[in-house]
Amino acid sequence: MLYTGLYNLIAELLYIVGLWKIFRKFGQKGWYALIPGYRYYRLGVCSGKDLDGIYCFILEIGIRILSFMSDDGDIRTAGQMAVAVLLMVGTILMVVFEIRIILGILRVFKLPKIWAVVWELLPWFVALKIGLGKQYKPVGFAMLREEGREGGLVPADLSAPVDNQAIENGLVVSIKERKVRDLTRTRYLLKDVHLSIPNGSLVLLLGGSGAGKTTLISAINGYEKANAEILLNGVNVYKHYNEMKHRIGFVPQQDLLRMNDTVQKTLNDAALLRLPTRVDSKEKSERIHSVMEVLGLTEGADGLVSKKSGGQKKRISIGVELISDPDLFILDEPDSGLDGVLARELFEKLRGVADGGNIVIVITHTPDRVIDLFDKVIVLAKDSGKVGRLAYYGAPRDAMAFFEKDSMEGIVMAVNGKDEGGEGRADEFIEKYAKMTTEKGAAVNG
Repeated sequence: MLYTGLYNLIAELLYIVGLWKIFRKFGQKGWYALIPGYRYYRLGVCSGKDLDGIYCFILEIGIRILSFMSDDGDIRTAGQMAVAVLLMVGTILMVVFEIRIILGILRVFKLPKIWAVVWELLPWFVALKIGLGKQYKPVGFAMLREEGREGGLVPADLSAPVDNQAIENGLVVSIKERKVRDLTRTRYLLKDVHLSIPNGSLVLLLGGSGAGKTTLISAINGYEKANAEILLNGVNVYKHYNEMKHRIGFVPQQDLLRMNDTVQKTLNDAALLRLPTRVDSKEKSERIHSVMEVLGLTEGADGLVSKKSGGQKKRISIGVELISDPDLFILDEPDSGLDGVLARELFEKLRGVADGGNIVIVITHTPDRVIDLFDKVIVLAKDSGKVGRLAYYGAPRDAMAFFEKDSMEGIVMAVNGKDEGGEGRADEFIEKYAKMTTEKGAAVNG
């Protein structure tokens, strides 16, 4: 009994030392290892398993209390039986959630899952091996180290700007992070997105579900501000939002039109609402005519919106936003529901808008049929911590070479997770692109 107690004490001390070192590798405070229960929560945070960590925290405290209540080990009453049953159930649940956290830690350190078995049998041994072993590092990932910025896993040292020096005429996006807070943690939606888009560009925004496309758009247009600096033709969008919001047009996926109005009236109303009061009636009329010409809406302008085809309705929606001649024009799946011919026609119109000096950013799930019209492609991907990151920005042809794919659809499949039918290579390309841009920036500065 004495030897058993001594072994347990030494094992606990060694486990604390190992956890202390593991926490330090994540930029966490080592003394978290000293607090039973709470250390599982911190391990959960490090592995992106925050909720499992909370469950372990609660269960370990409960188990310790129940163990104290049944310390005599002699079950004589129904109450003692209930305590014993609760203790058994709590222990089983504790093991389940603990294994989930352990698997998360092993994933971050790129270690085989079989180590989870050893961890359960000899936790002090695995904790010491990972904590003290210099070869064991959270490969490509680390916790955010700033005070009060706990959250999911995010790639480290990927903040180098893209091959985009600040430009006076165009869009400069420098997003450090976009995060939200829920009941249990701070969750990062987007991080380290840096790019510059010259005026006159038609840009494709590409990425799988949950990669952060809508979040990026909302951050750029100021609807949902991020920790970022957004410059449009040299003006800070966030600092001068009341002025700049009129210089940004956004067309959502769903058409928001009054079906009983004519095309002409729809654009007339848009001009009255969106053009400054200093614009006289002649100039407004010229602007309406110009938009209708560009989008091919002149013919049938007196017809009702409800009688128009899907492609025509989408062009009317675009016209409503284009009437103010925005410097930046963003469209969310404008070709949704359109066949190949109509989609091609629509994107050719958008190509014309960009050629007029505007920046046009488009989300579409069928880019390959019109990819020749685009100047640039932005590829977003979810990293292992489920955070949206920049995996590529550049010319479409160069993107295919970078990902070693022959289509945009192939690129999306490469960065999508295996549970989404993809190849699960997001981390690989996020780090590859960060390294490429860092080297390019060093070459330019050197």
